[in-house]
Amino acid sequence: MRFTVAIDGPAAAGKGTIGRAVAERFGFGHLDTGLLYRAVGARVLAGERAEAAAASLSPDDLADPDALRTPEVAQAASKVAVIPEVRAALLEFQRAFAHRMGGAVLDGRDIGTVICPRAEVKLFVTASAEIRAKRRLDELAARGLDVDYQTVLEDVRARDARDADRAAAPMVAADDALILDTSEMSAEAAIAAAIAAVEAKQAG
Repeated sequence: MRFTVAIDGPAAAGKGTIGRAVAERFGFGHLDTGLLYRAVGARVLAGERAEAAAASLSPDDLADPDALRTPEVAQAASKVAVIPEVRAALLEFQRAFAHRMGGAVLDGRDIGTVICPRAEVKLFVTASAEIRAKRRLDELAARGLDVDYQTVLEDVRARDARDADRAAAPMVAADDALILDTSEMSAEAAIAAAIAAVEAKQAG
C-alpha cells in the first residue's frame, strides 16, 4: 500500500512533531526533509561545494540528527536550499521515500507543491514568527546552547524570507492543503487534526 502525507510550513511551526505522530499512528515511514538540507549545509561548513555535497549525500550523513540542529547548520541549510542544483539533486531521494510501500510522511517546505503534488493528504503547518522563535529558543536552550530570543527571532524571519522568496520551489501552501495554524493550538490538537485528515482520506 502506498499512501503519502505531505507536510509543509516554516521552521518551528510543528511539522516534525505532527509528522512523527502521524507516521507512528498509521505505521508510515517518516522523513524530515529539512535534515537533507541541513546535512548538505554541514558539509558546506566543512569546506565542500554545495552541489557536490548534495549529489553525494548518503544515509550516513543523517546518522546524527542532533549535530545537524545547531543554529549555524540551520543558516547554512537555508542558504544551500535556494540553489536549484542542490534541490534537483535531492529530489529523487525524497520522491523515492514518498513512494515506499507501507506509506510515508514527509515534512519540509515544498513537499505538497513540488516533491509530491499528488500526495493523498497535504497539510500546511504554520504559526507566528514570535511563537516559532520562542519554541526554537526553548529547544536550543534544552540542548545547552546559549542563544537569546531576539537573535532567534531574526533568524526565523530571515529563513522565512529566503524560503518564501527563492526562485526554486518557494515555500507556499498547496491549493488543496489543510492549513493548521498552531500559534494558539496545542500539539495534541494539531496532531488530532492531522490524523483526522488522514482517516477521512482513507475512509473516502
